[in-house]
Amino acid sequence: MQQSVSGFSKFTKVDKINWLISNYFNENSNAKSILESYWNSNTKLQKLHDEFIENTISNFYMPFGIAPNFLINGKLYTIPMTIEESSVVAAASNAAKFWSTRGGFKTTVLSTTKIGHVHFMFEGDQDTLQSYFENIKPQLLEATKPLTQNMEKRGGGILDINLVDCTQKMIHYFQLEVTFETKDAMGANFINSCLEQIASTFEILTQNTSELNGNQPKVIMSILSNYVPDCVVRAEVSCNIEELTLEGHFTGQEFAEKFIQAVQIAEVEPYRAVTHNKGIMNGVDAVVIATGNDFRAVEAGVHAYAAKDGQYASLSHANLENDVFRFWMDIPLALGTVGGLTGLHPMVKLALEMLGNPSAPQLMEMVAVAGLAQNFAALRSLTTTGIQKGHMKMHLLNILNQIGANSTEKEQLIHHFKTNSVSHRAVVEALKNLRD
Repeated sequence: MQQSVSGFSKFTKVDKINWLISNYFNENSNAKSILESYWNSNTKLQKLHDEFIENTISNFYMPFGIAPNFLINGKLYTIPMTIEESSVVAAASNAAKFWSTRGGFKTTVLSTTKIGHVHFMFEGDQDTLQSYFENIKPQLLEATKPLTQNMEKRGGGILDINLVDCTQKMIHYFQLEVTFETKDAMGANFINSCLEQIASTFEILTQNTSELNGNQPKVIMSILSNYVPDCVVRAEVSCNIEELTLEGHFTGQEFAEKFIQAVQIAEVEPYRAVTHNKGIMNGVDAVVIATGNDFRAVEAGVHAYAAKDGQYASLSHANLENDVFRFWMDIPLALGTVGGLTGLHPMVKLALEMLGNPSAPQLMEMVAVAGLAQNFAALRSLTTTGIQKGHMKMHLLNILNQIGANSTEKEQLIHHFKTNSVSHRAVVEALKNLRD
């Protein structure tokens, strides 16, 4: 019977594993050996990994790949990607090579502002609150100076504080909305520290003040928002339709028209838009993870942005004007190249060095390009050969490993499926025939 445990965080790593094994696995389980086999033999490096989170018992590795030939604003890059899904790196690489001979990717950082809020309740007169807020606003900013001075030296800091009336959404609900520039830091800890200081000062200043007629604002919480509609980058590609001709499939005109229609479907149909945007995030998340950024925050912000007009829709867009095909995307990305794992994880350091140690805005551009490339590759497959042909060929090795093919069998079956359709059933039958 499973037992509750006290003081677990104080156990050694070995004791944590032993407790886990005794409570959740049978005596014949190889769980312990699996967990220990993923420990890094470099004890210093393993200690570093152990201290990233709490109650660490092992490591969970993901493949670290690279996608070359990304021509971005006239400069070639090889982009690091950390992801477990077959065909993502190959698709991004193919799209990068395709556009490298057609002018490459163009990017523009549209804005880099981030937002946080002090959420509070107030039952008094709204106009009186607004007037009082304007009077104390300089004091709220002044209270954060010890926290913002280093960020201000780097050109960042608090840009503004505004009172927002949210009573139409919820009775008595108001916000102090604070906008930030955090330069090359993602800035979560900086933003939250500033917000908590503002909230504390706000509570002190509004306590028992006669100007609010005895109505005391009640702070509920202070927290940054991962919705960053003013931290946005644009990535795009374009070429003459003649350069889109796919021999044996479509003329450039036919390909462009079908491709644009596929994008338009994702613009109006949420069922398609979710999968469409998931494909974009295959590229985005892979680079975000490889560079030590918070992919959960990015995911949440991106999907909120996709629904900003009242219906979830495609992030990317395409058109055809004067025989020029254009494919582009605006995407919110709150990223950092300093702080957090960027200064700790050796692979993150390596990934950023590979990219030329970019600034946060430059990294935004690279991540957006990876997402657009992935989206282009997926749509090109969907509108021509179908998505499964390329994906299943990349998935072939996974299937062969699952069904226990040896190295000789793998070599023969890889050759066999160069000219045959790949499916799990087809691979199983091919291996059986080979062994028979």
